[in-house]
Order: sequence, then structure tokens, then C-alpha cells
Amino acid sequence: MQAFRFLLVAWAVSATPLGTWSDVEPMVSASAHAQTSIAPVAGAYADIPGARIYYTDTGGSGTAVVFMHAGTGSSLVWEYQRPAFIGAGYRFIAYDRLGYGRSEIYPPGSQLGAAADDLEALMKYLRIARFHLVGTAAGGIVSLDYALSFPQRLRSLVIANSIGGVQDDEYLAMGRRLRPSPQFNAMPPDFRELGPSYRAENPQGTARWIELEELSRAKTPLVTPQRMRNRITWSLLEILKVPTLLLTGDADLFTPPAVLRLFSARIKTSASVIVPEAGHSAYWERPEMFNRAVLDFVRQH
Repeated sequence: MQAFRFLLVAWAVSATPLGTWSDVEPMVSASAHAQTSIAPVAGAYADIPGARIYYTDTGGSGTAVVFMHAGTGSSLVWEYQRPAFIGAGYRFIAYDRLGYGRSEIYPPGSQLGAAADDLEALMKYLRIARFHLVGTAAGGIVSLDYALSFPQRLRSLVIANSIGGVQDDEYLAMGRRLRPSPQFNAMPPDFRELGPSYRAENPQGTARWIELEELSRAKTPLVTPQRMRNRITWSLLEILKVPTLLLTGDADLFTPPAVLRLFSARIKTSASVIVPEAGHSAYWERPEMFNRAVLDFVRQH
């Protein structure tokens, strides 16, 4: 296994063997979840076709980094990323995807486009030409769809803890083996999406994650998921040229390391990181490791 130190220094843009944080430094305790004191940023609404998107934007002259939340979140969940990225000089943007948080379908009953189109409309509204995109879990699926549709807009792409939305039959069959229905979805969200080490050592963080998951639920959730612009397949991912960081936790029930290797083999411009003792929410469970990996990657692009 290639040491993760190489990934930190070089971030090779060819398919890279998986690295782990344990290769470069001892694991940071969950008690180290201290946040830099930064004043809150007021949210605003962007009117786009058929919807009002709720977003937060720190503004400024720094390069924009856009964060896409999971299906159990909203723009609220990036508590540990916001101070780290602002402190590093970046313009931090997060928004509530339709069906989550405070974003609204407007007027009610409007025909929705693809979720990737919502992101494109928001970037045009904010007059942002190029940016870094960070998507976790279901937000990673939308981010891949966006990268395939608007690659010229992206400086880099980070896909964290995401099944990626691949539609090849063998991959879908593997997903059913990993997450049998209805048993898997019947488990509490925190059990599915937070690793056992985190739940054991950080009950306060677990309670906060659950609180944010509940706060992120829309008053009127979508009846059906938004459509995709692309039918994502392995062969389609092979044409992706955007520099990409693939990241997952070693205890992720959705995207264990073996699944991440499938993506690494197809996305030729990718580097890969495995976060130790983390589940499906590495951004929350091991924020110091997550932030350092992402910041080191985006600085190269």
C-alpha cells in the first residue's frame, strides 16, 4: 500500500493506490472537534426556475468551494468545515438541495429539473465561473452528475462516502447485497451513517448529528427524487477529466474501501483516501482528517 504521505505531497492525477491517515499521523481523537470562532453568516434565497434555493455564502475574494450535503443533511451539517475553509482563505458556499432544509419548490407543483441544474443555476446567480465542488453521500451523486455535465466549471471534485449513482447491473446487485431491503433502511439513520467507533466515543457528537439530521428535513419533502442529467455508468466515469479526490471511511456501510477502489479504477484523474475509524459521515466523524485531506487536494488545483 502506498503511503498516504505521497498523496499529501503529490496528489497524483492518475489512479492512485489507497492511502490512510494512519500512514502519516496518529488518529485524532473525537474530543478534538473544537471549532474556530467565526461569526455566523446569514442565509439567503436564490430564485431559480421552479424553486427558491436557500444558501449561505461567506463571500470575499477567495476561490469558491461549494459543499453538497447528504440525504440526511442540509447546509447546516458543515459545522466543522466552514471555519477550516474560511480560515484557509476560501469562499465557503453551502446550500439546501431541493427536498431538504429551507429550500422551496416555487410555485408549489412546479416541474423540477435535475439537481445538477439547480447547482448550475445557483452558480450563475452568484456569478461564479469556476469552483471546487465537495459532495458527500447523496450529494456526491449529484456532484458526479454535475461534473459529467459541466466539467469546464470545476477546478476540482471531491466525492466523499458516496455510492456514486452508478447504474451498471453488477454494481446495483452488489449494493443490494451490502444494503438488503427493507432491513437496512429500517435501521436508525445514525446507526447506518455513523461508524461504531464514533458512536462509542462521542455521544455528544452523535446527539448533535441526530439533531441536525432532524432539522434538515424539509416541511414538504419531494415525492420522488430529482432526475439525473446522465445515466452514470462505469464507462461514462472513464471519460471524466476533472481532478478528483475519492474519500471514504473504513467502516462505511454504504461505500467500504472495496467499493471506493471500483471508482478509483475508473476515474483516471483520481486520488483516494481512507479515513480510519469512520463510517458514512467522515466529514463529521473525523473532521480534522477530512478537512486536511480536502484542503491539501484543492490547493493543488
